[in-house]
Amino acid sequence: MTGLLFGTAGTPHSTKKPSTASGIERVSELGLGCMEMEFVRRASMGETTTRVVAETAARTGVKLTAHAPYYINLNAREPEKVRASQERILQTARIASWCGAHSVAFHAAFYLGDPPEQTYRTVKKQLEEVLEQLSQENIKVWIRPELMGRGTQFGSLEELLDLSLELEMVAPCIDFAHYHARDGKNNSYDEFSSILSRVEERLGRDALDDIHIHVSGIAYGKKGEIKHLNMHESDFQYIEFIRALKDYDVKGMVVCESPNLEDDALLLQNTYHDLLGPA
Repeated sequence: MTGLLFGTAGTPHSTKKPSTASGIERVSELGLGCMEMEFVRRASMGETTTRVVAETAARTGVKLTAHAPYYINLNAREPEKVRASQERILQTARIASWCGAHSVAFHAAFYLGDPPEQTYRTVKKQLEEVLEQLSQENIKVWIRPELMGRGTQFGSLEELLDLSLELEMVAPCIDFAHYHARDGKNNSYDEFSSILSRVEERLGRDALDDIHIHVSGIAYGKKGEIKHLNMHESDFQYIEFIRALKDYDVKGMVVCESPNLEDDALLLQNTYHDLLGPA
């Protein structure tokens, strides 16, 4: 992937028609470069729609990614819940592939009181089964477990890096707002740089050349993330964040999850271009 693209988590609020294709058109009109298709409750999209979405994305040059439904827990106690979680990832990956999307982000698991090492082994096993099924179906999209914002949730940076090293076609979705919300830290240029440096150290330069980032303003407390906020309503140091992305020459997608979606996506993109200076 060439360059660093900025876009929205879902269709921009200013989209005139509530459809994925219309959202892609609006992203293009705004001058943004990517959009994440949000499957909040279930992953469902008909064949005709996926064809229109793929054609619209190809015509406009907007790059796509997808977010699997939120009710996923690969560490669930009940086997049927684990299977349902796997199927939600699989179905999102199928739709992503049909639409020409690059990757699928998802919230992987909760610890449920288990030791992190045990949860890691469980998540890895369940993902191995997902990846095997995708391979059988010849579906080639990146599977990206997300860095999470609460201590009860599986998805620390090191856990995601370990999974990415051990499993093919797995890479992290790095949510910088979630990382900040975990302890109120990771909100300075040096800390942002340290995260990017760690990704490169563990996964190699290729990981920075094809990164999947989530970012927003964030409200947090002692237990971590509370809710997303607009950038100017939060303490997230977005200018220092963008400066780190520029200095590390990061490429890939930055997906904005702020409540105002396209406003903050444009704010981030404009900040990035201002820091780059004249072409």
